Amino acid sequence: MEESPEELQEGHLVRFGRPKNDGEVSPNLFVANCGPAVGLSHDDIASVFCKFGELNGVYGADESGTRVIVSYSDLGSAQAAMMALHGQPCSELGGRSLYIRYSVLQPNPQDQVKDLVPISMTASDLNIPGIYLVHDFVSAKEEEDLLQAVDSRPWNCLAKRRVQHYGYEFCYDIRNVNTKRCLGELPSFLSPTLERISSCPAFKNADSIVLDQLTVNEYPPGVGLSPHIDTHSAFEDLIFSLSLAGPCIMEFRRYEDGAQLPRVASSTVTKVESPEDGSNFIRKAIYLPPRSLLLISGEARYAWHHYIPHHKIDKVNGRVIRRASRRVSFTLRKVRTGLCKCEYPQYCDSRK
Repeated sequence: MEESPEELQEGHLVRFGRPKNDGEVSPNLFVANCGPAVGLSHDDIASVFCKFGELNGVYGADESGTRVIVSYSDLGSAQAAMMALHGQPCSELGGRSLYIRYSVLQPNPQDQVKDLVPISMTASDLNIPGIYLVHDFVSAKEEEDLLQAVDSRPWNCLAKRRVQHYGYEFCYDIRNVNTKRCLGELPSFLSPTLERISSCPAFKNADSIVLDQLTVNEYPPGVGLSPHIDTHSAFEDLIFSLSLAGPCIMEFRRYEDGAQLPRVASSTVTKVESPEDGSNFIRKAIYLPPRSLLLISGEARYAWHHYIPHHKIDKVNGRVIRRASRRVSFTLRKVRTGLCKCEYPQYCDSRK
């Protein structure tokens, strides 16, 4: 089975696949039995594999969400990781046994940038309960002021992007927050944005919630976000994301394996199946322009994975859009202090 594309180079899709010759080695590893569909983000996986050498990145190997490509800068690092991890349970990845083989890059110059899933321009077109999108939520001058404010403060570096945390720090190793350690009030430069959110008629119940956690993410071109659901026990229902500086595509996935929710009947849904194990999920995507504010709530917050493809170029309804030199997102949330009591127990860590 050929692995699906996850990167773009010079406007063309790049695929990973099996080596043509038995015994051929490569700096790229196909790793099975881990991925976002089993609760392991690409950052989680990178934190384990980076111990063996410098990583180019971690990419989805196919559409199942249970297999990834780990790409190293050199062959020796890949060989060391293969020797240490193949067939062995990994305690840092939930005790899962990893099954690894070498994989090679297979660029296809004939394969131009394609619409992998139809792109919605509005929340109503997307048709996922709980999604709201307001274009031009802040002005160009407000955008500039917000970017200057965060750029004057220190950044923390992750594997592929930089982050800042306010109110409470999000701990990526446990995918949760430490509610006993408050970093203080949200910064004053955010006050006009918070006031506008609470008074915006497009956002239901926003006036009754006091947002107290901010994560600022800076994404360089080609860097995205692996599929995930924000931990139920970490945050309350409403999650806001303000896009600044550059646009992106955000994809939403609803996995249908095992005890997942019943499939939504909709003519606009794209269903992707993996012939290897029959796993599948529903895919929808929306275009987030600069200065837009997205609200993820209800079913969308609790039952749909959200994901930013790792692309340098996006194709939006026939129009090719190259990502800007960076995209900065402000994610605003309310930290949860008790157990989650949502209607989606199959996704809820409070029920496990």
